[in-house]
Amino acid sequence: MSCISDLPDIMTTQTLTLDQLPAKKLGHIHGFVSANSSLALKLREIGFAEGDEIEVLHRGPVGGTPLSVRLNTSLIALRKSEAAQIQVVIAK
Repeated sequence: MSCISDLPDIMTTQTLTLDQLPAKKLGHIHGFVSANSSLALKLREIGFAEGDEIEVLHRGPVGGTPLSVRLNTSLIALRKSEAAQIQVVIAK
């Protein structure tokens, strides 16, 4: 598991949302679009946290939803609208 200090300098790295992360590209969670929203709290409860490694494995055939993602060592399915609330930086 990575810690925040292991991440690239986020001030010079572009952030994007998880639904925009290309498949098979590693990223790290940077934060949430609305940090105080009920969705952000639910995502935190199931294990999403800043600094965690994340990868989009597959997108569904209809509108790209659901997304199959690897969060550290766990496999999780998310709606595209949920993935759009998670900010990530691409790992180098």
